[in-house]
Amino acid sequence: MIYLDYAATTPMSDVAIEVYTEVAKKYYGNSISLHNIGSVATELLTTSRAQLAQLIGGKTEGVYFTSGGSDSNQLALESLIRGQMEKGNHIITSQIEHSSIQHFLEEKERQGFEVTYLPVDERGRVHLKDVQQAIKETTILTTIHYGNGELGTIQSIRDIGQLLAEHQIVFHSDCCQTFGKIPINMNELPIDSISISSPKVYGPKGVGAVYIRPDIRWAPMYPGTTHEEGFKAGTVNVPGICAFVASAKQVIDDMIEERHRLEQLRHYFITRLDELPTDVVVEGCPESHLPHIMALRVKGIEGQYTMLELNRLGIAISTGSACLVGLSDPPRVMKALGLGDREAKQYVRLSTGKYTTKEEIDDTIEIFVKVLDHFFAQMRI
Repeated sequence: MIYLDYAATTPMSDVAIEVYTEVAKKYYGNSISLHNIGSVATELLTTSRAQLAQLIGGKTEGVYFTSGGSDSNQLALESLIRGQMEKGNHIITSQIEHSSIQHFLEEKERQGFEVTYLPVDERGRVHLKDVQQAIKETTILTTIHYGNGELGTIQSIRDIGQLLAEHQIVFHSDCCQTFGKIPINMNELPIDSISISSPKVYGPKGVGAVYIRPDIRWAPMYPGTTHEEGFKAGTVNVPGICAFVASAKQVIDDMIEERHRLEQLRHYFITRLDELPTDVVVEGCPESHLPHIMALRVKGIEGQYTMLELNRLGIAISTGSACLVGLSDPPRVMKALGLGDREAKQYVRLSTGKYTTKEEIDDTIEIFVKVLDHFFAQMRI
C-alpha cells in the first residue's frame, strides 16, 4: 500500500516508539503523585514541557499538554473565551477552519455568542481587509489557522496578528498542520495561542499541546482541575508526551531539508498530471502553501469514486479531513472557494511524508491513469 494521507495522521517514528516503550515500562507514575515514582514522572513531564517550548520559541510555563489536535483547539478556545468574557461576546474566524473549531463555534452561537465567519478567496486566503472590517468593540477572540489541512494554503498570520494586536484582541491559531512543516517561533509571531498535534509529527495518537502566552488571561473549562495547571482534566499521559516531544524534535531538526524534498515531490507530481486522461485542477495557493498537501479536483469524477478505486489498487488518499469522513455533503472548504456542489465533490487530497518516495509518485500516476481510463471506458458503454 502506498500511503498518501500524511495530513490525516502519520506512522509513529522509531524514536517515538522507543521512548514511549521505555517511559511506559519504567516511569509509569502519576505525575502529581507525591511519592518518588510520581516525582520521576513529574521530572520527565517538566523536561518535555521545556523541550517543546524551545521547539516553538515559547516559554515553558505557556505549554499545556492535551489529548490531540481537536482537543487542543477546543480547550484553547474555551479557556481563552472564559478569560476574556468580561470584554464582550464577539468571535472572528474563517469559513474554512478545522471541523473541531467550526463545531465548537456553532455551539457558542447557540449559547448567545456572535461569530463572524470570514470569507476566503478562490485560493483559500483570508484577506486582511475582511479581518479589519469584522472587528467590533465586543470582539474578544480571533481564531484563524496557520495552514489549511485540506487545501494546504498558508495564511498571512503575521499581518493578521499585528492588526489584532493593535486592537488588543486575543489571537489563536490552529497550527496542527504547520508545526514541523514551517518554522513557528512564538518570540517573533504575533500569535497569543497555538494548538499542535502529536500524530501529525510521527508521535503517538491521543497527544497534543496548546501554547498560550503567559501574559494572556485564560480560565479553566473545569474549575478545580489539578492537572496541567488546571488547563486539562485527567491523568497526564507522560509516556505519550515524552514520545511526542522526542519525535517532534527529530522532525524540527530535519524540517528545512524535508520541506525542500517534499516541495520537489509536490512539483514533480503536479508536472505529471498532464498524463491523466482528464483535466485535474490543483486547488489552493501556488505561492504560499504547505509542501506536503496537494488538493486536486478530477473533472468529471466524484472524489469518493477516485479515492475508493485508488484504495482498491493500493493507494491511500482521502477526500478531506479525517474528522469529516462519512459526510455526504460537498466539502465545506471547497464550497468556500466558490465552487458548486458538483465541482466541490470532485475533490481529493494527497499528502506526502517522510517515507514518500519519487518511485511511489510514479506508481501513483500510473495507477491514477488506469483508474481514470477504466472510468471513462465504462461511461462510453
